[in-house]
Amino acid sequence: MTEFRGRHVLITGGASGIGRAMAKRFAAQGGRVSIWDLNEANLLATLEELKTAGAETPHGFLCDVARREQVYEAARTTVAAAGPVDVLVNNAGVVSGASLLELSDEKIERTFDVNTLSLFWVTRAFLPSMIERRTGHVVTIASASALVGVAKLSDYAASKWAAMGFDESLRAELHKTAPGVLTTVVCPFFIGTGMFRGVRTRFPRLLPILDEAYVAERIVDAVKRGRRRLLLPPLVGMVPFLRILPVAVFDWIVTFLGVNASMDDFKGRG
Repeated sequence: MTEFRGRHVLITGGASGIGRAMAKRFAAQGGRVSIWDLNEANLLATLEELKTAGAETPHGFLCDVARREQVYEAARTTVAAAGPVDVLVNNAGVVSGASLLELSDEKIERTFDVNTLSLFWVTRAFLPSMIERRTGHVVTIASASALVGVAKLSDYAASKWAAMGFDESLRAELHKTAPGVLTTVVCPFFIGTGMFRGVRTRFPRLLPILDEAYVAERIVDAVKRGRRRLLLPPLVGMVPFLRILPVAVFDWIVTFLGVNASMDDFKGRG
C-alpha cells in the first residue's frame, strides 16, 4: 500500500467539485497537496479550507491545462515551490451537454483541449521525473462515458474514450520501461457537482448520482492500494460484458436504464 504522508500530490481542476474533495482527502492522509485551477476565487477559497483543516503547506497555481505553454510554466513553478510530484491526478474537465448539431466548433475543440490533450501536456511535464526516481502514480479521471456513448454527450464521451485509451497505453509503456510508476483510470457515473447539475437517473439504486466526497474517498483508496481501474457504481463494471450482446440489444438495455435520457434536463454550471 502507498502511504501519502509527505508525498506531493498535484490535482488539476482542484478548486471545485471532485477535485476539491480529493484535495481534502489526500491532505487528510498527510499528502502535500498542490492544486491547479482556472478560477482564482475558488483556488484561494480551497487553499483556505485546506489550511483550516490542517493541511501541510498546500499550494495553488492558476493554470489553463488546455494551453501547453501554461502547463509547462506552471509545472516548473510547482516543482520549484513544492518539489517533484509523486501523485499526479489529471482531473480537469469540461462538459457541453448538447447534441452534436447544437455544439459550436469552439465548444468541441475546448472539450478535447481540456479533457484529452491536457492529459498529454500535464503528464509529459511530470512523468520524466517519476521515471528517473522510479516511483510515481498518474491518475486519469475519465468517466462511465468512456465505456458507453450517451445522447447529448458526443464530444464528452469521445474525449473520455480517448482518456481511457491514454491510460491504457501509458500503463503498457510504463510496465515495460518503468514498472515502479503506476497508473489508475477512474470511470464514475454522474457525480452530483455543479458540472453535471440537472442530470437525472431512472434507477437511483442501480445508477445513483454519486456523492463527490464518496467518490473522492474511493479514488484515494484506489491509489493507495495501487488499483489500475476504478468503475463506479458496480453496474458500470458490467458494460464491457454487455458489449458481447448484439448492438440492438445493447442499445435497448442502455435506453431502458434511462442513460440516454439522463441529459434531457442538463443545466451544468451555466
